[in-house]
Amino acid sequence: MEISIHFSNKKAKYLDIYEQLKNKIVSQTLSANEKLPSKRSLATILNVSIHTVKEAYEQLASEGYIYSVERSGYYISAYDVEWTQSIHEEEKKILKSVPKIQYNFKNGQVDHQAFPLKIWLKLYRKHLNSDIVPNGPWQGELSLREQIAIYITKSRGFTCDVDQIFVYSGTQHQLNELSRFFGNVNVAIEEPGFRRATAILQQNQLSIEFVPIDEKGAGIPAKSCQYYYITPAHQFPLGGVMPIERRIDLLKWASENDAFLIEDDYDSEFRYKGSPVPPLAQIDQLQRVIYFGTFSKTLMPSIRMSYMILPKTLVAKFNSFYGDHKTTVSKIDQFVIAELMESGLYTKHIAKMRTLYRKKRLKLIENLQFFLGPEYEIIGDAAGLHIVLKLPKSLDETTAIQLAQDAGIALDPISSSYQLSNNDNLVMMGYGAISYNDIEEAVSLLSTQWKNHHQF
Repeated sequence: MEISIHFSNKKAKYLDIYEQLKNKIVSQTLSANEKLPSKRSLATILNVSIHTVKEAYEQLASEGYIYSVERSGYYISAYDVEWTQSIHEEEKKILKSVPKIQYNFKNGQVDHQAFPLKIWLKLYRKHLNSDIVPNGPWQGELSLREQIAIYITKSRGFTCDVDQIFVYSGTQHQLNELSRFFGNVNVAIEEPGFRRATAILQQNQLSIEFVPIDEKGAGIPAKSCQYYYITPAHQFPLGGVMPIERRIDLLKWASENDAFLIEDDYDSEFRYKGSPVPPLAQIDQLQRVIYFGTFSKTLMPSIRMSYMILPKTLVAKFNSFYGDHKTTVSKIDQFVIAELMESGLYTKHIAKMRTLYRKKRLKLIENLQFFLGPEYEIIGDAAGLHIVLKLPKSLDETTAIQLAQDAGIALDPISSSYQLSNNDNLVMMGYGAISYNDIEEAVSLLSTQWKNHHQF
């Protein structure tokens, strides 16, 4: 038996051993009638005296948690059910009462059944057997950055050098690194906005201006700031697409105020209505724009890989600031994605997913209109992987989500994205994860739940 004990250095060592063994027994980490290590053996493992272990064992034995067998050693006592009752028993009862989720309309998820798993595993095995032992460049593997540069030129219309690209393990990670790089400065973010981005700015104790969204998307900050985080291609969470005139206004503001715009292009691969609007990075060719891209929506969130493209004016200083760091992203995963991109399989997969998500989006909208009617307004449906549903006055967000959950349907709130006001008449419905064939049944069930509530 292996036993790990952590000494607090705040009490006698025998008490640490006694208390931690007791917790392991009560929580059933150690089983009834299981033999404990001998006093000498445990003393050697923990680098303490035999007397220290003896005191702990004797205290446990006196309280009935263990028993001794002559010439054999100490064993865990058989215990009553009451011993295992947790202080969180009431919380467990509540959790057990939550219905199992059958229909997943959560935001930010993808259709895992469409993921090219066989190809991924084939490439993974290939690169697992290659030269993967040494650490890679802290910016990310050169092969991946080269492919990102090519992809960006073809799909977004702007060019960059590989040394402008930095590979990270998610949007929050790269935003946190940027925040540390810029230091204690004034910043801005959309209101409502991506709450995980807001959390990073708040955790860095920055002075934040929350800029209200209007009919054209992110507004112009009223105060001077160093950088402004926005989602122009598909505003999160409300779903609007920023028109060209507002994009130009923001770039003009950034230039005049010596500020940077962080353009989070988190799901722009999926656009279904209207003509494509060029990203800010294309319009100014990365002069005042810091561009965020991700593989979470095109491949899978669990891969945890994103990238940031900096203006050339920031690259040298950023490299100097973080030059002693090592990459936090799997070298093998970077090689796999680089080969997916180089072979053309990545763009083929995006095209396939765009077709699938377009079909899901259309079916979701048609069923919402059929089962719920015009009383429920659909907004933010032109792009991305979620829509926003505006609820009637008789139904607030909290009630709507709870009624859905009672029926095994998972939805996301939008009120948590607000910092200055409290909007409680909107819910978010993601259609990435739910299967195409389940949409009609799920919306029908959701309609029944909400309309039954109206009757009371």
